[in-house]
Amino acid sequence: MVDRIYNFSAGPATLPVDMLEQASKDIVNYSDTGIGLIEMSHRSKEFMAVAADTESLLRDLMEIPANYKVLFLQGGASSQFFMIPMNLLGSGEKASYLNTGTWSKKAIKEAQLFGDIDIAYSSEEQTFNRVPLPSDYTVDPDSEYLYFVSNNTIYGTQFSAFPKTDTILISDMSSDILSRKIDVSKFGLIFAGAQKNMGPAGVTVVIIRDDLLDKVPANIPTMLKYKTHADKDSMFNTPPCFAIYAVGEVLKWLKKKGGVEAIETINKAKASLLYDCIDSTDYYRGHAEKTSRSLMNISFNLPNSDLEGKFIKEAVKIGLNGLKGHRSIGGCRASIYNAFPTAGVEKLVAFMKDFEASNQV
Repeated sequence: MVDRIYNFSAGPATLPVDMLEQASKDIVNYSDTGIGLIEMSHRSKEFMAVAADTESLLRDLMEIPANYKVLFLQGGASSQFFMIPMNLLGSGEKASYLNTGTWSKKAIKEAQLFGDIDIAYSSEEQTFNRVPLPSDYTVDPDSEYLYFVSNNTIYGTQFSAFPKTDTILISDMSSDILSRKIDVSKFGLIFAGAQKNMGPAGVTVVIIRDDLLDKVPANIPTMLKYKTHADKDSMFNTPPCFAIYAVGEVLKWLKKKGGVEAIETINKAKASLLYDCIDSTDYYRGHAEKTSRSLMNISFNLPNSDLEGKFIKEAVKIGLNGLKGHRSIGGCRASIYNAFPTAGVEKLVAFMKDFEASNQV
């Protein structure tokens, strides 16, 4: 087997090696059926079992209540930016949004096409370096829902505690789903693109409370109604079969690791290694305020852009890839999702210390 690099990319991101090896077999001959996983009918008993097992594992790991539907949809998480207001806002209705980064801005733009959108909070003037405290915003009592992004990949911020409101709570958890224990019953809808913590790009998981399925306006196209997919167990049309299978394999891996509670402990330890390195010197500066720091994405800067370019280039030479920061803020970014190994963080920290010693300003 070829030696693997450490992939710090924000997504598509590192997946468990065990899952990749199993997928490489099943894509040619699934479970000794004589047919590859990506060739078989989505209505075959074999694939229907794959989809059912994947949903069951997700329900188990996230402790999803029985009155919630789990949907496997296409169109990426970005399609949820318009599907949510299309389904949940009637004519003249209002929703509140917390603007904490690029993905919430995109969601706000789409939502404004369908309703009266109140931006209850924004950290844009601070280059999205923090998420709000409860005292920083008020939810309009006329709002149908409050929308927020739980973890911001670009800026390295994360809600350590979720908003508390009597309004329906909706969250984009694309980059931290399954990384820590949450109470699903506090939410009306949760969605996440798979390509960070769950699997490859191609499937978006939507977890929606039953009572919201009948809220959809009558003039919404069939394919864009959550109820359409809920009524057909995500089989209304051909689903992203391989991506759903891969999610299931990742969930099996996570369960073997001890589940969400166990991986949360590992994630906190990995992030602490890197944040401790950043905090131990003035050479590296984290972008996010300390109270808003993400366990998944750590954005940081060096003394100047020339050093950042050199840092990224030299890191690649020793197998530390994907450390270039997002173009909107530059600098560096280390994404350390569930499947990212602790050894990779340790190697990065050692490199950071060596680089600082050899490249003083």
